[in-house]
Amino acid sequence: MNPETLKATAQAIMSPGKGILAADESTGTIAKRLASIEVESTEANRQAYRNLLFTTDGVEDYISGVILFEETLFQSADDGTPFAKLLADKGVVPGIKVDKGAKPLALSSDEKITEGLDGLRDRLSDYGKAGARFAKWRAVIDITADQPTDYCIETNAHALARYAALCQEADIVPIVEPEVLMDGDHDIETCEAVTSRVLKKVFEALESQNVLLEGMLLKPNMIIAGKKSAAQAGVEEVAEATLRCLRRYVPAAVPGIVFLSGGQSDEVATAHLNAMNQRSEQPWALSFSYGRALQAPALAAWKGKPDNVAAAQQAYYKRAKNNGAAAAGQYNADMENAA
Repeated sequence: MNPETLKATAQAIMSPGKGILAADESTGTIAKRLASIEVESTEANRQAYRNLLFTTDGVEDYISGVILFEETLFQSADDGTPFAKLLADKGVVPGIKVDKGAKPLALSSDEKITEGLDGLRDRLSDYGKAGARFAKWRAVIDITADQPTDYCIETNAHALARYAALCQEADIVPIVEPEVLMDGDHDIETCEAVTSRVLKKVFEALESQNVLLEGMLLKPNMIIAGKKSAAQAGVEEVAEATLRCLRRYVPAAVPGIVFLSGGQSDEVATAHLNAMNQRSEQPWALSFSYGRALQAPALAAWKGKPDNVAAAQQAYYKRAKNNGAAAAGQYNADMENAA
């Protein structure tokens, strides 16, 4: 492990006013995204869509890193340039999703454990040679009347820490993503309580496995009520609850926190990030690592048609620009109406 390499990569990703595009949808997930615009999920169509995003002019002013799916890491742009090189040449750090998805947790009712540790050391070597400088592993924690259990939290925290240690051994910055899902009917207080439990166990596991905090990034959920809850919190309440939770459980040594959007609408996710960055300075930089909240307007504009590429790129550029402003605490709703 080279600590200085890890620190430098983490700091590059956390450049002020920039964030991460999560373009790491699995084959199954991207198929659903493309089906929503009536486009078949072939490798050629997946390449064309990612090419659209990665070749958008000027977006590197607001995007510091891109998380790729394994297939995408080894694909090339239309001009033959490998995607990882295309991004790096624009000053954007290429990353890679390395987990194999959430599977049923053994001897549990319906909780999940993320798999992918087997063979990860060798895969990281291959990814590094292909240009990946950071990685991502997502654990999913659901909230129900009797979940999450301590067993589920501790097992996923252990896996996240093992993944992070293997990444750092390969000089690849790990993004640690323990996502408390917003699918239920829970209120914001329940989300904060569960997220607190999760973050506490995750950082205990990271410490026990000698993970260098200065050479990692955290990708957490915001503290927000479940989508089915009748009591939805306002922007300022979400910002205050999220920062309170993070200050209690995330060590100051962590250089940056890049939030997931978790199913929030494009504009709401941007507003929440902005509200946090407009408050007093925090121990860590706060930015975004959004998938749908950056891509949804571009996907809708594209519709799989070459003639729509320019309009789709404009839609993506606008979301990247607005989220870049939010990462600096300089976003306002009027920006949504700008051309």
